[in-house]
Amino acid sequence: MSGKDLAALFSLAAVWGASFLFIRIATPELGPFVTVELRVVIAALALLLYTAVIRYRFSFRAHWKKYIIVGTLNAAFPFVLITAAELHLTASLASIINATTPMFTALVAFVWFKTPLTVIKVAGMIMGIAGVAVLAGWGTSSTGTIFILSALCSVGAALFYGIASNYITKNFPDAKPLDLAIGQQIGAGIVLVPFALFTLPDRLPSSGTIFSVLALAVVCTSMAYILFFYLINKTGALKTTSVTFLVPVFGVGWGVVFLNETIHLNTIIGMIIILASIVLVTDLWVRKRKDIERKTA
Repeated sequence: MSGKDLAALFSLAAVWGASFLFIRIATPELGPFVTVELRVVIAALALLLYTAVIRYRFSFRAHWKKYIIVGTLNAAFPFVLITAAELHLTASLASIINATTPMFTALVAFVWFKTPLTVIKVAGMIMGIAGVAVLAGWGTSSTGTIFILSALCSVGAALFYGIASNYITKNFPDAKPLDLAIGQQIGAGIVLVPFALFTLPDRLPSSGTIFSVLALAVVCTSMAYILFFYLINKTGALKTTSVTFLVPVFGVGWGVVFLNETIHLNTIIGMIIILASIVLVTDLWVRKRKDIERKTA
């Protein structure tokens, strides 16, 4: 991976890690549904503006039903669950729990496509569950029904991401990434309209909330997808998935620096356990070893 590609990878991780920070700021004033609706609508508009600049053609009508489904599974539901969770969880915890997505992707693939689960993958899933349990309050005083339910919301978001990944694999085998990104945001926006209209805040948001929503939509969604597509095309899917390891690190860092969040010992232990589980579930260590063997052969 070149220096330019490595910079893009770290930038993507930093941006996605920051999304948890902006969600934590905006959601208390706007609520989960309005926050997410603004995020996906503004992101869609920004991406459409980008397509106009590069003279790229996009048609929502061609696959509108599938776009609504993928928008629901990969944006509307998980985004709402994460924003609802961050009403009671720190940005640090939410970002770490979200890193369990590869675990659920593998589990859904096993149920849906009968993709074999090796002993190592099962061990990784068990480790992932243990990591979430550690994060959920073992060793701290932050235990309670609301706190546990919020943690489960974050886990539910990761599950929806796992379902969405497999749905996309089955239903969009030849789709262009930019088409999928735009279609997803528009689909999510359509689904969330009625929920957002019935949960509008009773007063105008503060400047900090407005900035957070704009940053969340334009930087953490639109620009992040452009970086993601660049890395997929330049380095391949395997190397790009390593961003999963970096996002929670940045998520924790941003939370500490800008929100004065406290990092407990169980947070560090839980993050290490979850990241180790991702290595096992994704077979990343096996693939990396094979890559090294090919280069030295």
